[in-house]
Amino acid sequence: MPAKIFISACLLGRPVRYDGKGKPLHHPAIVRWQAEGRLVGFCPEQAGGLPTPRPPAEIENGMSGADVLAGRARVLEVTGGDVTAKFIDGGEKALAFAKAQGCRFALLIDGSPSCGSGFIYDGSFAGRRHVGNGVTAALMQSAGIEVYSDREIDALVTRIETVWRT
Repeated sequence: MPAKIFISACLLGRPVRYDGKGKPLHHPAIVRWQAEGRLVGFCPEQAGGLPTPRPPAEIENGMSGADVLAGRARVLEVTGGDVTAKFIDGGEKALAFAKAQGCRFALLIDGSPSCGSGFIYDGSFAGRRHVGNGVTAALMQSAGIEVYSDREIDALVTRIETVWRT
């Protein structure tokens, strides 16, 4: 059985994002990994019980997913709704799924309060970004799963080819 790669479902084109759309990642490696049966798509936000479409959400006060997990920050919708518990639940389900599938790597959509791994938004809903991880990315990293953003796919390709050759 080939090694698996956890991937944000939206990167496979599935319409699961907050706006009800997908954000397909077009790259030859995605096509190859799909053909090899290596990709396992999952949406932590849907798994946590959030509807699609849903109001945009951000982690408050310029904090990160690690802060949410430590109880120092919340995930809030633009409407003011607190969806912290749903993001944590979805992240825990995503991690359990990744582990059950034997995933060593995760390819996640950047910017998301769940899947962001290079940057997330600062909680002001003004489009301001900062370096940080979302809730699911933080959980994956703490469990030893190597996390890459959609902007780092070439680095992931190189890393995977090195690991799978050995």
